[in-house]
Amino acid sequence: MFGKIIKVESNILTVVNESRTAHSEIIGYHVIFETTERKVVGEILEMDTEIVKILLVGEIILGVFSPGVVKKPNSDCIPRIVNTDELELIIGKRTSTREYLILGNSPIYTNFPVSVKINNLFATHSAIIGNTGSGKSCGVARMLQNLFLSNQEKPINSHIILFDAYGEYVRTFEELNTIPNLGFKKYTTLIQNTDEELLNLPVNFLGVDDLAILLSVTDADLIPVLEKTLKLVYVFTSTDPNVKEYKNDIIAKCLLDILRSGKTSSVIRDQIIAVLSHYNTENLNLESIIEQPGYNRTLKQCLLIDEQGKMNAILLVTEFLQKFERVTLDSIERKEGVVYSLNDLYYALEFALISEGTINSSVAYSKNNILKSRLQTIINSDYKDVFAVKEYMPKEVYVEKLFKRIDGTPAQLININLSHVDDRFAKILTKLYSKLLFTYTTKLKNRGSYSINIILEEAHRYVQNDTDIDVIGYNIFDRITKEGRKYGTLMTFITQRPSELSSTALSQCANFIVFRIYHPKDFEIVKNISTNISEESLEKLKTLNPGTAFVFGSGFKVPLLVRLDLPTPMPESTSLSVDKLWY
Repeated sequence: MFGKIIKVESNILTVVNESRTAHSEIIGYHVIFETTERKVVGEILEMDTEIVKILLVGEIILGVFSPGVVKKPNSDCIPRIVNTDELELIIGKRTSTREYLILGNSPIYTNFPVSVKINNLFATHSAIIGNTGSGKSCGVARMLQNLFLSNQEKPINSHIILFDAYGEYVRTFEELNTIPNLGFKKYTTLIQNTDEELLNLPVNFLGVDDLAILLSVTDADLIPVLEKTLKLVYVFTSTDPNVKEYKNDIIAKCLLDILRSGKTSSVIRDQIIAVLSHYNTENLNLESIIEQPGYNRTLKQCLLIDEQGKMNAILLVTEFLQKFERVTLDSIERKEGVVYSLNDLYYALEFALISEGTINSSVAYSKNNILKSRLQTIINSDYKDVFAVKEYMPKEVYVEKLFKRIDGTPAQLININLSHVDDRFAKILTKLYSKLLFTYTTKLKNRGSYSINIILEEAHRYVQNDTDIDVIGYNIFDRITKEGRKYGTLMTFITQRPSELSSTALSQCANFIVFRIYHPKDFEIVKNISTNISEESLEKLKTLNPGTAFVFGSGFKVPLLVRLDLPTPMPESTSLSVDKLWY
C-alpha cells in the first residue's frame, strides 16, 4: 500500500501511495517505519491516489513507546499499518487493572479500548473541557464508575471530592455503597434533603484568609480588622480565666479613644453609652461605681452634662478607665478547643471596627462597615446553617471524617451538592474547602500519604483571575495547582469556558480531555495548550459527537480520540426532550 518517502516537512513525511486508491477508512491509523534498532511511529493525516501524508509521533525501542522522534526514518524505509501489540503500546492496555483505567473505545480502531495509567491521570492536575451538551458530565460519571466498578481490585484508599454544581451526580455513584470496602457519601447545603448529610464547616476553622474569602474582601487594608476580629472572638468566647481582664482592657481602650476624640460632650456621652450598652463586663459597665471623696457615682452618672455643655466628671471617668489598661491583644495566643458561631464572630467584628476608630471616622466607617453588612447577610440567610457547628473538632479529624459514612466505614467518593446556593456562595465554599483540604495534606508527617482529588464542576465560576492575590497574596486554586501535586492535593477542572478559567491554574494542568467546543476564544485556548497535534486534528473538536473527546497530555502517549460509553446510572444532565415535553 505504501511506498518510499518522497518529501520531509518538519515531522510530516510524504510517501507514495502504491495502491493508487484513496483509502479514507484508514485516516487516523498509526503506521510503523521499522529499522533494525527501533520503530518510528506515525499517524496518517491525509491521502489521495498519489501520496500519503504521515505525522511522526514517537518511537518504539525495546518494546517501549516514547513520544517524540529523535531521528527520522531513512528515505527507503517503507511504512506499514501498526499491529495489535504495537497499538497497545501506543494507546494503552485493553483491560482494566489497578494500573490502567479504561476511558472508552477508539473511534478509529473498531472495538479497541483506550486506557490511561491511573497514576498519570489522577496524580496530576487535569482539565475536562467542552460545550454544554458535549458529554462532559456523562464522561466524568463513566470514568469514575470505571475506576471504582470495572476492576476486581478497588481503590479503597482513594479520596475524591466532587463539587456538584447542579446536583447531577447525587444518584450516579450509589452502587459503591453495595460493594465491600467502598463507599459514596452525599453532602448538601439544603437542610431539607434528608437523604444527604448537611454540609457543616466550623466557624472556628476560619483564619484571616478564610474570612477574607467568606466576606469577599477586595481591599487589603481590611485585613488588620479581620486579624483583630479573630483575636476578639477568642477573647469573648474563651473560658480562659484572664478573659475578663482582656475584655475590660479592650473596652476601656475603646472608651478612652472616644474620650480623647475631641468631639462635643454630648457626642462623647452618646457614644460611650452606646458602646457600654452592647459591650460590658461585671467590672466595667454603665452602673460601675466610680469612687471619689465624699460620695460615689455610677459611670453613667459621671457622663452627665451641665448647662454649659461640659462633662465635669470627664477626668474621673478617664482615671477610672485607665485602671483597666493592663494587657494588649498582641499578648493573646489562640488556643485549640474554642467553638464559636457566626453571631459571636459578628459581635467581635463590631468591636474590632470600633477599636479601629470606625466610630470616630466617617471615612473608616464607610470603608469598613461593608464587612458587617456581608457577614450579617450570611447570618440572616439559610447559608448560616453551613456554619452551625456546636462541638469542637480538630481540623485533621474533620477532614478524615468527611470521607467516612455515618457507620464509620470509608467513603472514597463524596459529592457536595451546590445546587441550592448561588454562584457567589458556591465559589466561597469551593475555595474554603479546597484550602482546608490542601492545608491538611501539607501538614502530614509523611508527605503524600493521604491524597485528595478535588473535582470542580463548572470550574469557570470559581477558578478565576480574581482579586484574592491582591488581598491575601494568593489564589487558592493557583496555589494548589502549583504546589499541591507534591503534597497529594490534585485538581480536576470541568468547564465549558476555559477562556474564563484562571490562566495560572489552567497552565498547571498536565492532562486534557476535550469534548466538542465552538467558541473561538475557547478553541484558541485549547490550540495553545496542545502540543504535537495537527491542525486537522484540532479542527475535529468543532464536529465531535456527544461523548467523544480528544485526549492529550502527560497521561497519554499520543493525542487520541476516545468515545466514552454512557454511564449507568446517568447523571441528571441530559438535554431536554422538547418533543416529549410539548406533545
